[in-house]
Amino acid sequence: MEMTMGNLKQQIMKIYNTINQEMFATGVKRQRVDVVGSKIVIVAEHQRLAGLASLDLTNRFVTRLADVALLDENKFRLKSAIEKQFPEIKIKTVLKDYDPFTEIAGTIIVTERPLEELFTP
Repeated sequence: MEMTMGNLKQQIMKIYNTINQEMFATGVKRQRVDVVGSKIVIVAEHQRLAGLASLDLTNRFVTRLADVALLDENKFRLKSAIEKQFPEIKIKTVLKDYDPFTEIAGTIIVTERPLEELFTP
């Protein structure tokens, strides 16, 4: 069966949500995946970890350090999982940021080749 861009997006959403369940014991509230050339763009609404949320207002420096460490681990897992499931996709980098106050994360996955070359519309 030929993989379509729609199927790719669905699989990326599953991978992203699975990683969040593994790391935070909860999935995302909402997510959207768009593919533009050699970029996969994911915008997701999360639920803040209760312990970090309680510290955000009084000790944001500590929670920012925790956020950065969690983002780094998440990016590593996301890159590994996508390349494992889709060996034809070679990822250059994964960029990710998270706003704890709106609970929205933005992820940009930059691939070596435009995805339209690998998957049908």
